[in-house]
This record gives sequence, structure tokens and C-alpha cells, in this order.
Amino acid sequence: MAAAPTNPPLKSISSHNSAAGVRAEKAIEEFYQRKTQLEHMVLRPDTYIGSVEKQTLTLWVYEDGAMVNRPVTYVAGIYQIFDEILVNAADNKQRDPSMDSLQVDIDVEGCCISVYNNGQGIPVVVDQQEGIYLPEVIFGHLLTSSNYHDNEWKTFGSTNGYGAILANIFSREFVIEIADGRRQKKYKQVFSENMGKKSEPEVKMCKQSENWTRVTFKPDLAKFDLTELDHDIVALMRRRVVDMAGILGKSVNVELNGQKVAAKSFSEYVQLYIDSVSKEGVELPRIYQKVNDRWEVCVSLSQGQFQQVSFVNGIAAIRGGTHVDYVANQIASHLMGIVNKINKQASMKLHTVKGYLWVFVNALIENPLFDSQTKETLTIRQSCFGSTCFLSEDFLKRGM
Repeated sequence: MAAAPTNPPLKSISSHNSAAGVRAEKAIEEFYQRKTQLEHMVLRPDTYIGSVEKQTLTLWVYEDGAMVNRPVTYVAGIYQIFDEILVNAADNKQRDPSMDSLQVDIDVEGCCISVYNNGQGIPVVVDQQEGIYLPEVIFGHLLTSSNYHDNEWKTFGSTNGYGAILANIFSREFVIEIADGRRQKKYKQVFSENMGKKSEPEVKMCKQSENWTRVTFKPDLAKFDLTELDHDIVALMRRRVVDMAGILGKSVNVELNGQKVAAKSFSEYVQLYIDSVSKEGVELPRIYQKVNDRWEVCVSLSQGQFQQVSFVNGIAAIRGGTHVDYVANQIASHLMGIVNKINKQASMKLHTVKGYLWVFVNALIENPLFDSQTKETLTIRQSCFGSTCFLSEDFLKRGM
């Protein structure tokens, strides 16, 4: 006869349950973790700067003095932090029309990027609320921006308070230098270790005629699983500098590694693309119109698939958006109407006509909204653009 099972001592049961409870509680604590916003940005960078993994897309790049459309393998995140700094610099043209210089230096071997613009920039003053200099507040404190006043209609590329701070967070070193001629103060501060450390601000005297800003940073390549600034990402960065030359126009001298960028207008900028695809001896047709102070449009031909190159407040909207639809639909509707009038049996559809268009748009949109932090697609409704772009009859007729 089997012996009756013995019950474990109450003390053992109590110890067992207590241990299980501790393990369960520990598991819950490990499952639910609270992070600071800075920690969250580093742990989940895709939310703020796009993917940190390599991807291959067919994109336009600038190399050997020409626009080239080819497969490009790059990390979107490192491209994005560069773009944040570049767009900030270009924005200053709207704040100070006297700005006439934008200089970008890309040191591949030193993994160092510098972006300089002149004109009045950030005042070198102590912020009364924070008790520190304003440049440190703007470049070293999250969610600081001058663009939060939603009752003000602005056409800047930087809008949400992350901007240059993202470049600071994802850099081994980040240096800000500002000359404030009005206050005759020159400011320098160095951040390091992903904005984890900072030097004391160095403030000196400067001439009243000096007004400029320079941001120099060394991307933390390890955060992007890279060992160098490779050829493809540099080719993309170069193209963005050329973009700025076309967008800002002849009133701003744009330099890349000490060399002046040739394009001096949006029309000349578009020609770089036309030249790249025109066959020997046969150039693609193109029609250009500066509609008003906020809209420039150019259209050429595509081969059965709609193409676009567009900018919103200096931002390259690589997937287009509502601003491109607004322009392309006007052109396609006009052409569709003519074709259907000539041949009533044609029944040409709008999307069919658009397939033969290559549209270039440079627009300033008030308080723009995009699909993500990487700003690839403009999503704001046409009624909220803050301006109109009605293509002239002459422009549309030349399309025939």
C-alpha cells in the first residue's frame, strides 16, 4: 500500500509563494520601463529621424558635377540629421533677407560636417526663464522652438522643436558658434557624447558687422551601424546642397567644400535634371513659370510614369504630396480637356495624362504638415496652403 503523500511545511509554501511573487513583480517592472525623452530618442530613433538601417532606393544624387538617378544604399537617419541642420540654415534667409552666404563642408575622412550661414541669427543673450544663454536652450534642450505659436503663419522648414537637437543627440561632438553683431558677442559651445556632456559657453567680443552661425558636428556612426561616411550618403548630401542653391536663388551664394554651386535659380536647377536624361542632340522640352513669391513650377516629359521633384520650405518632399497634386492636376486637366475635345472617342483619364508628366515644384507653405518626422510627403490640405498657384494660360498652352 502506497504511503499517503505528505504535505510540504507551511513555511516552505510561504517561501515558495513569496519567491514567485518577487519574480512576478520583477518581471512586471522589467516589462514596464520609463525612459526619458532623450533615452527614448536613442533607443527608438526611427520615430524621430527615420530608419537607422541601410536601405536601397533609386534616388537622385549629385556627383561629378551632374545629377544622376541611380540605386543608392544609405541610412535615412544620418541623412535626416544632416538635413535638419541644412534646412535650419536656409530658413534664416526668411528671417533675415540680407543673408547672402550658405557654406557646407563635408570632411569624409574626419567624419565631420560644417554648415555656415550669415545674417542675423540667434541672439546671444541669457534666457530669463532658464537662466542660461539662449543658444544653449535652443540647441541643447528638447522641444525648444520659435515656431510653436500656431496663430502665426510661418513658412519655415523647421517646425516642431526637434530640428538641430536631433543632430546633437546623434553626434559624438556638436559645436555651435554664433556671431551676434547687434550685441557684439561671439558665442561657442561644445556638446559631446550624444548631448550627454557640454562645455561652458565661451563668450567673446565681436565686431558689429559680424552676423553668422556655424554648426559643426561629427555624426555618431555607431548609432547608424556605419564605420564611415560612405560614397552614397555623401552623394545625397551633396545633392541637398545643390537643392539649396536652386531654392534660394541668385541672392545667396551657396558653396560646397569651398566651391560655388553653379545653379543660381530654380530654373537652372531643373536644367541639371533635364541635361541628365536628354539624349545626345535631343533635349527634353521644359516649361517654367514663377507664379508668385511662393510658387515656382516647371514641367517636362516622363515616359509613362509620373515623376516629381519638389520642395516645401526648403524640405525635399521625395514622395511629393498635396502641393504636387495641386500643380500636376492643373496641367493634366488642361491637357486631358484638349485631347478629349479633339478626339471625342479618346476618353482620356487624368491619371493617364499625369503618367507623362515630370513636375518640379518649389513652394512655401504656411505651417506645413507631413506624414512623418522625415517629411517625405506633404499632407496638409490645399485650402491651408496660405497661398494659391494658378498656372497661367500661357504656361498651359505652351504645354501643347
